[in-house]
Amino acid sequence: MDTDGTHETRPTRTGHIPRPAAPPKPSHAPTAGPTLGDWLRVPRSSDGPGVWTYGHVPRAAEEPEVTPTRQLVSGALISLLAGLLLWSLLWNGYLGGFWLWPLYMFTPDSWAGTLPSVVASYVWYGIVIGALIIGFGRLGRWPELLRRLLRSRAVQPLHSTEPARPEAGGEDDPVRWPQVRGAGLVEVADRLEGEAGGGRMNDVDYARIRRAWDSVRVDPSRMRAFADSVRDKGAGACVHPSGDRDLPVRAARHDLLARQVLLGTVEDGIRNPYARRGTSLALDPDVLGTSLLAVGPSGTGKTQRLVRPVVESLALQALAGQAAVVAVGAAGAQLGPDAAYDVVVRIGDPASVYDLDLYGGATDPDEAATLLAEAFVGDVPGIDVRRAATALAQLLGPFRTAYGRFPAVPELRELLDQVPAAFDALRRELAADGGQQAMLRELDARTRQHGAHGDPGPALADRVALLDRPAFAGFFDTTGQGRPFSLRALEHPIRVRVDLPERGHADASRMLARLLLAQFNAAAAARADRSLFAFLAFDDASHTLTAETVRGVQRLRSAHAGVLLTLRSLDDVPEALRTPLLGAVGCRMAFSGVTTWDGKRFAEAWGTEWVETRDVTHRTVFADQPLTRAIHAFRKLVTGKAVTTDAVTVRQVERERWSASDLAHAVPPGHAVLSLTSVKGERAAPLLVRLAGTA
Repeated sequence: MDTDGTHETRPTRTGHIPRPAAPPKPSHAPTAGPTLGDWLRVPRSSDGPGVWTYGHVPRAAEEPEVTPTRQLVSGALISLLAGLLLWSLLWNGYLGGFWLWPLYMFTPDSWAGTLPSVVASYVWYGIVIGALIIGFGRLGRWPELLRRLLRSRAVQPLHSTEPARPEAGGEDDPVRWPQVRGAGLVEVADRLEGEAGGGRMNDVDYARIRRAWDSVRVDPSRMRAFADSVRDKGAGACVHPSGDRDLPVRAARHDLLARQVLLGTVEDGIRNPYARRGTSLALDPDVLGTSLLAVGPSGTGKTQRLVRPVVESLALQALAGQAAVVAVGAAGAQLGPDAAYDVVVRIGDPASVYDLDLYGGATDPDEAATLLAEAFVGDVPGIDVRRAATALAQLLGPFRTAYGRFPAVPELRELLDQVPAAFDALRRELAADGGQQAMLRELDARTRQHGAHGDPGPALADRVALLDRPAFAGFFDTTGQGRPFSLRALEHPIRVRVDLPERGHADASRMLARLLLAQFNAAAAARADRSLFAFLAFDDASHTLTAETVRGVQRLRSAHAGVLLTLRSLDDVPEALRTPLLGAVGCRMAFSGVTTWDGKRFAEAWGTEWVETRDVTHRTVFADQPLTRAIHAFRKLVTGKAVTTDAVTVRQVERERWSASDLAHAVPPGHAVLSLTSVKGERAAPLLVRLAGTA
């Protein structure tokens, strides 16, 4: 445990670290852990989605039948007494002397009364006793009882031995970079091996350089640049554009070789499949690519136990050139320090270095209008989002044509309110340009539709007014004077945190959250290079989802992207979208304390399974014989219960995996029920997980 209450789980560095080549000094105290070489050599195996592969040993698919200890003891005693009785009968001659015939047949008569005859007799007695012990021991299951008593009867693994561990210094030792060495870059491999052995390389460095080498294998023309970078910078080669080689603090345990973050431990109970009981559970891009929905009331640890570990894992992968992550939360949410991000957008904070691009980097007016309409009125009942997008496009197109940019928030509000001065100025600009009759027709159409029945203009103007506040003055600038962040940057391994002004501007924060989700769906799908895993995490997705964004979430898995949505309750989602939302995400998580209404939705999404039930029926025995009746009467007098017989019925029935009542009342604090689906279609049944947390 570090001094700031977080866990340090990365491989430790050994040896003297020169200042120019060393990763930045962490802000917490170092703790003991494996060296980089030991960490790399640990075997990693998986037998299903969500398995923490680091040192994992697969278990048997089904629980072996276990005989009760009491039954084993009674069986062993009975077999022991039977064996002693048989030996007594043989020794005392009650069964005859047939068991001595082999002794007489193989010993000569001349041995009678001599020492060899005595030795042969005792050897034969020993053979007979050994045969009796073996026979009655197997009959009474003595070895199993002995293992049980010595507490050495471990769970039978699926494989008797762990996966092979590479030998230090061997040809397949990952520390020696065998793939680089095999490509003829012996000098480069030696340099990397020396960096790892000398303690100048950490797990992020290894993952980043391996990622760079993978790109070299795809495009051999990069090999020379890769080799030169390693020769010059060693473990600092191919560094992230920020220059960071690690996060300032880690709050969870990560395995960058498998791209996993440890979430918790599967409970060793009958509610979980036998193969997963007691195993560690982790999340990685393979399952996060199907998106994750987590529901739980306030105080259950959604931020500390889920959102921050996942965001931290993706931030580490971004430093390794494998991912791009955007974390969205209210100002003050514990999503990690500012130094852990490349871009921090504090909307409404005058000290914020970065601004937010209201149009998401779009250059097409129709695309920008669609995104804005989804954010502004996507949650308003009775308003057609497509008509709203058309109304916005009728203003954005002419404005961009006239001024070469999209309107700022005050300008957009004036146009939606049909302020005469703003409209006249825009018309003059278009008329002066000449040949812009199409854009003038767009303005005329907007003028005719303004105030008509069903016109979305007033609703759009009201929503834009939420952003046209003094607190947001200077934000959403389109004149090029600020530093706006656009989600088009998902093409790069970037780490972004957006702080929403939830406390004083709740409606504006929800609208901006809808805008970010809509922009992320569009930007992730429009990427030309999808080699990076793009991820968007919402610390609170209440009132953020619309019908179109839910459909967009479902399409993210094919774009190598995903989202994490947390809710206090499914009531924060429109009723018509609750079932589609649970169907759109591949991973569903119910924290302790959910209501039965929310539990019912999860139970329906998780479906049913066939289970074996045993029904025991007790039937009173009525005796016909006088002696039997007397015995039964005496037994009832002693025990106070009538004599009964048990009728056992075993049958297969279909039951819910987790009922609404179980989810509401049977999930302990600090636990959650989680189901996983990988992008390949592999599924993990709902598992009761004890969450690890971040402190």
